[in-house]
Parts: sequence; C-alpha cells; structure tokens
Amino acid sequence: MRLIWPVLALLAGCAPLPKAVTLTSQFDWNGGDQGFGGLSGIEVLEGGTRYVALNDKGFIRSGPIIRENGKIVAMPIEVRERLRQPDGRRVRMETSDSEGLAIGADGLIYVAFEAEHRVASYRDITAPPLQEFTQPAFEALASNASLESLAIGSDGALYAMPERSGRANRPFPVYRYKSGAWDVPFKIPRRGAFLIVGADIGPDNMLYLLERDFTGIGFRSRIRRFDLTGNAEEVLLQTANATHDNLEGISVWRDPDGGLTMTLISDDNFQFFQQTEVIEYRIDRDAPKG
Repeated sequence: MRLIWPVLALLAGCAPLPKAVTLTSQFDWNGGDQGFGGLSGIEVLEGGTRYVALNDKGFIRSGPIIRENGKIVAMPIEVRERLRQPDGRRVRMETSDSEGLAIGADGLIYVAFEAEHRVASYRDITAPPLQEFTQPAFEALASNASLESLAIGSDGALYAMPERSGRANRPFPVYRYKSGAWDVPFKIPRRGAFLIVGADIGPDNMLYLLERDFTGIGFRSRIRRFDLTGNAEEVLLQTANATHDNLEGISVWRDPDGGLTMTLISDDNFQFFQQTEVIEYRIDRDAPKG
C-alpha cells in the first residue's frame, strides 16, 4: 500500500522543481517503536547529524542521522519520552495535541499545542514544563487548526502561527513572544488553498513556512520564505499532487560546506496507507537582499 503516493504522483503529473531547490534525500522512516507515527515537527542539529522529532500525541524522539553519500539511510531512536503537564502527569487526549517544535540556542525545547492553545518550554523532557505561554487571542482559534507551527529567532523570540486564519481571504497572524509579552508583528498573506503546517527560522535569519493542501487524492506542499518583517516573500518549492506524503515539519540548517538544507517530515496520521517520509532539499538560491 505504500506505493499509493508515487502512483498518484504519476497520475497527477510532475511539476518541475523551481531552480531555488534540489531534492537531495528521500527516506522512508519505519521507527519500529511502540506508537511510532504522527510526526509533525523536526529539528536537525549538529550539521545534519542528529534530530529531535515531535509527534501529535506529545512524544519526543531523538537520535543520530546516518548518511551515505549525503543521503539519509537510518535514523535510530535513542530517546523516546512523552511530555508532561505542569502537574507532572504525562500529556494525554486534549492536552497532548502537540504540533510545533523549536529549539533555542540555549537548548530549551519549545512545543506548540493545538487543542489547548499554548506553547510550553522544557529543559528536561522527562520533567514538567518550565513555563507555559498563552494569551486571550488564542481562544478564538479553531480547536483543530490553531497553533500548528513554531519557530525561534536568534534573539530568542518565538513565532507561532495557526493552521487556519478563519477565512480564505484573511492573512495568517504571526504571534511573537518577545520580552515577556505577545504581539503580532506582521501577517502572512494567504495564497490559494494552502495552509501553514510548519515553520523554522534558518541560519540566514529568514522565516521558512511549510504549507499543505489536501486535494482529496493526495497532498501538495509549498515552502515560502520571508524576512522577519513579513516582507521579501519568495516561493522556494511547490510540489505536484502526491509528490510527497503529508509533510508537516521543517528544519533549515547549515551543512559543513556552508550551504542550507531543508529537512521535512510527514505525518502519517497513524494510517497504514500513509508513510513517514523524511525529505531533504538543498537551497540553491540565497534570499533576496533588502
């Protein structure tokens, strides 16, 4: 059944990749541990040699990335832990809908939760969160389409975005947590049917947004790049239908040669006919100069 997405891609036709990116690795990840799947966030560390991944039931997994000739061939799981609530209990049901992942320069792990709208910070993933961040504006967000994406800037500011903006012609608000307060420094324009499902701020200090459109027979993915004022919008990638599975997580990192790579991960929704893919694209074009 795992052949369904390539077959659909052939039926839909293959759109040429923009010259901005080159596909460099495509890995079908079968974790093998109990409850593996549903992965919605990823961070790639140490020059592409380690990962931290988040699923939508509050589980964090981490380990090494093993490569051959630059391509991923294995991702062993060294750590598997379920996040905890402030009272010490493990997250479950409505408290466990974890979607967005970001890691600060100081090693703090931040997780955005979609059902009970909040962002939590963890120094130790086996312990309760250090802090939970929320604000009244989050309560107006849809319960299954709220804080889907999370990124952190070099200054430690957090950027959280909902999956849906509420209307097809309404831009997506970007919620920023900086200096102990939330604000909305800019908004992201909606372009077509795509919804925001992942975000990262790269080493170039640009905001990368992973977007998804479910067509009924597969998924399309798009990646847009912005500066941190919401300007300099650029489309780096837009795939044909069913080129990849349900991509939801993105990490942008610098390789040992100084280039930028985007690592993407798919959420299989715990369905046998979907798969957990880890996809990598090298960015071939620098961001526009302001």
